[in-house]
Amino acid sequence: MTDDARPPRRDRAGFPPTRKSLGQHFLTDRRILTRIADALHLTGSETVLEIGPGRGALTDILVERAGRLIAIEYDRALAEILRTRYARRNNVLIAEADVLEVSLGELAAGPYVLVGNVPYYITTPILFHALVPPRAERSVYLVQKEVADRLSAAPGTKEYGALTVNVAAVAKAETLFKVPASAFSPPPKVESALVRITPLPQPLLNAEEERPFRLLVQGAFGMRRKQMRRVLRSLYVVEAAVADEVLQGASIDPEARPETLTPAQFALVLRAFSARRSVSS
Repeated sequence: MTDDARPPRRDRAGFPPTRKSLGQHFLTDRRILTRIADALHLTGSETVLEIGPGRGALTDILVERAGRLIAIEYDRALAEILRTRYARRNNVLIAEADVLEVSLGELAAGPYVLVGNVPYYITTPILFHALVPPRAERSVYLVQKEVADRLSAAPGTKEYGALTVNVAAVAKAETLFKVPASAFSPPPKVESALVRITPLPQPLLNAEEERPFRLLVQGAFGMRRKQMRRVLRSLYVVEAAVADEVLQGASIDPEARPETLTPAQFALVLRAFSARRSVSS
C-alpha cells in the first residue's frame, strides 16, 4: 500500500488529524457548547442545520433537542465518523458537502434554524450565503470576535462595513457572549464570540432588491474613502449632476462617505436609481 492509499492516522479518540487548511478548531468546552444550543431556543420540533459539526461535540447536544438535524460537513473522514455515530438516529442526516455550494433552504425543505462553529477564514462568505432566502428563522454562529464587532457596528466606526449593512437590512444581529481560545482544540490565535442573527419582521428590502442592494453596498465600501457622489458616478456610470440629484432626494450629502450612511439610506439610494431607470425606460 502506498502512502497516498493509506487511511489517515487517528488519535486516541479515533479522530483524524486536525486539518489546518480547513481552519479546524474544535470547541471542547461542554458548558459553552450547551450555551450555544440554548441560544437556538429549540422546542423539539425544529429542523436544525449545523454547519461544520466537526467531531460532533455540539451535534451530540443538538440531536437530543432537534426535531430533525442536518449536519453539513466538508471533511470526508469526519463525515464518515458522524454517519457511523448517528446511524441509528432517524432524525439525523449527515450531508458531506461544501456549505457554500449548498442551498440551505432546499436542504432543509421547510422552516429551519441554523447553527455553526464556522471556519474563520470563510466566515463572511458563509454569512452572506446564509442571507439568501429562504433564510433561517434564527441563526447562531461562533465567529471571530472581530466579525461579531463588525455585525453590530455603528455608522462612522472603523468596524462598520458591507457586512454590517447587508445583514442589518434584513436581520437583527446581536453578540451573546465571548468565548476564550482555551475552549478550543487546537486553540485559535484570535478571540471568538457567539452571535445570533434573527430576520426582521419588516426588512428594509423586498426579495427583488436584495441582490442589487448587495452589489451597491459592496461596491460602495470598496470605495469607502470616496465621496458618495464619486461612488455613484463609478457604480452607475452617471454624471455628477445625476448623482447629486439622487443623493439630495434621499437627504444625503453628496460629499458624505459610504461609511457614514445607514442601511436605510443605502436602500433609498437603490430605490432612487431604480425609479429613475423605470422612468427612462
